[in-house]
Amino acid sequence: MKNNTYKIALFGVLSAVALTLSYLEGLIPTVAFMPPGAKMGFSNIATMFAASSMGIVSALAITFIKALFAGITRGVTAFFMSLCGGILSTVTMYLLFKLSKKTGYMAIGIICALVHNFGQLIVAIITAGNLSVLGYAPVLLISGTVTGAVTGTVLRAVMPALERVTETITRKGGK
Repeated sequence: MKNNTYKIALFGVLSAVALTLSYLEGLIPTVAFMPPGAKMGFSNIATMFAASSMGIVSALAITFIKALFAGITRGVTAFFMSLCGGILSTVTMYLLFKLSKKTGYMAIGIICALVHNFGQLIVAIITAGNLSVLGYAPVLLISGTVTGAVTGTVLRAVMPALERVTETITRKGGK
C-alpha cells in the first residue's frame, strides 16, 4: 500500500515539476535562429526520470499532461505538436533506458530531442498540408542536438540526487 502511495506521490511531483519547467521555459524568449515556439525541453527531465525509474505508463502520462498544458496555454496546434513529439520521444527514451545500459544521458537527451522534433514536423506537415515546413529541419537538427545535450547533461547532474531521494523514500515507505 505504501509503495503505491509513494508511486502516486512521485508521479504527482514529477508532473508538477514538468509543468513548472514548461511554464518557465515559455517565459524565455525564442532565440533568433530557432523556429517559433521552440523551447529548451527542460520539462523532459521529469519525463526522462519517470521513464527510467517508473516505467513507460507513468512517463507517457506525464507526456500527456504536458501536452494538455501546451494545449491550454498555447492552443490546439501546440497540443498536437507536444503530444506527437512527446509520445515518440518518450517511447524512444524508455527503449533506450531499457535496451542499452551503455547509452549515456546526453545521448538519450539528444536522440529524444531529435525524435520529438521529428514528431512535431509530422504535425506541422499535416497542419500546413504541404512539405514546405521541412525547411525547418536543418534548424531543428541543430537546435535539437544542442537542447538535447543540455537536457541530458542536466539530468546526469541531478540523477544521483533524484535516485537517493527515491531510494530513501522507498526504504522508509517499506517499513
